[in-house]
Amino acid sequence: MAKPLVSDDLWAAIAPLPPPERPRRNGGRKPVSDRPALAGILFVLISGIPWERLPAEMGCGSGLTCWRQLRDWQAAGVWSRLHLVLLERLHGADKLDWTRASLDSASVPAKRGGAATGPNPPDRGKPGTKRHIVVDGHGTPPGLTLSPASRNGSEMLAATLDAIPPVRRRKPGGRPRCRPGRLPADKSYNHRFRRDECRRRGIVARIARRGVEDSSRLGRHRWKVEPMLAWMVRFRRLTIRHERREHIHLACNALPASIIWPRQTRRSG
Repeated sequence: MAKPLVSDDLWAAIAPLPPPERPRRNGGRKPVSDRPALAGILFVLISGIPWERLPAEMGCGSGLTCWRQLRDWQAAGVWSRLHLVLLERLHGADKLDWTRASLDSASVPAKRGGAATGPNPPDRGKPGTKRHIVVDGHGTPPGLTLSPASRNGSEMLAATLDAIPPVRRRKPGGRPRCRPGRLPADKSYNHRFRRDECRRRGIVARIARRGVEDSSRLGRHRWKVEPMLAWMVRFRRLTIRHERREHIHLACNALPASIIWPRQTRRSG
């Protein structure tokens, strides 16, 4: 039997987060419940099919209904709150490693264009978008940002670090944690501006220096981000940017980055 797209653990975390349903003045059809709509969103992200081809027999409503749910929940901050809730659960279980983090980026084609797109040099100047991810010592992604593919990845270091939300400690009265202790990075981040950005945030930058150090020596610390980038590509909808609107594409990336939480809990348990 196939596993459910929305597990009980995931639904228990997300059920309290959506805003209450608006009352309908003129009646109309009963809206699709939140859980089936979320299953439809995940099915589109995993399979890569267009929204309008979502199978009706799944009981998730139409693809347009699921797309609107994705859009409305992004506008209501549901995905960011879900991400914070899951990070706090991991932190409460001592399964977030703040001692060090690793950061990297990957480009995807953006054939329809839109905001946060630009000419991608490795793809012969075709439009593309870069996905920047920072992960903790266990490979959990607390921060994610987007940029045009033409932008140097190192320029998004500060923005990606600042995308990490303040995660509350288990002990009452403790200060929230949102900064790793160390940040290993390869030679592409070797610039005094990047080191200064880390220093201002209280992070020890371990960046390979050109002509002095070999980036391979940082591999045992940096490899944690590579499985996360590979995990994102398993969602076939994310191998190419189909959404013209930046906030919709960000939502499509934020949801997979959040649902890695149950996998990390089992792996670290």
